[in-house]
Amino acid sequence: MAFTRQEKEQIVDQYREWIDKSKAVYYLTYKKMTMSVINEARAKLRDSESEMHVVKNRLFTRVLEEKGYPYDPKTWEGNNVVVFAFEDAPGAAKALNEITKGSDVFAVVGGYLDAVELNARQVKALADLPTLPVMRAMLLGTILAPASQLVCTLAEPARGLAAVIKANSEKQTNAA
Repeated sequence: MAFTRQEKEQIVDQYREWIDKSKAVYYLTYKKMTMSVINEARAKLRDSESEMHVVKNRLFTRVLEEKGYPYDPKTWEGNNVVVFAFEDAPGAAKALNEITKGSDVFAVVGGYLDAVELNARQVKALADLPTLPVMRAMLLGTILAPASQLVCTLAEPARGLAAVIKANSEKQTNAA
C-alpha cells in the first residue's frame, strides 16, 4: 500500500512524538504474526504503560537518524515492531521477556534507553532488574538502616539503666 507524501509526514511526526515521550524504545522482529498474538502482546505491555506498533522501517530509521540514535541499517531490513516504554523501562522489558519466552513469533533485537543503544542481552538484563516500587523500597531500607541502628545505640544505655532499676526494685520488694 503506497502512502502519499502527506501521510508519510504524519507517520514520521507520530514516530517523533512517541520517541520524545518514551523513556525506552525496544525493537523486535516478527514472523507469522496474527492479530490474536499481537493483541495479547499489547495487553501485556499496556500494564507497564507501553505500546507496541508495527513501523515502516525506512520512515522510522529516518526519525532515529534525525534524533541522533545510532542504528545498524541491516537490523531494519525485516519485519519489525517497536515498543515504546512511556513510564517504566524495566517493566516494559519484563513484559517483552514474557512475550518472547518460548515464542516463535517475536524475538528481541535491541533497543534504546535514553538514546543509548542496547543489544538483546542488555534488554534481557534490564528485564531482570527489580520493578520500580521494589527498587524504591530497597533504597528506602538502605537509607533508613543506619538511622534505626543509631536510635537503638542511643536508647541502649537508658534501656540498661531501666533494667538495673527494675531489678533493684524487685530485689528490695523480695527482701521486704
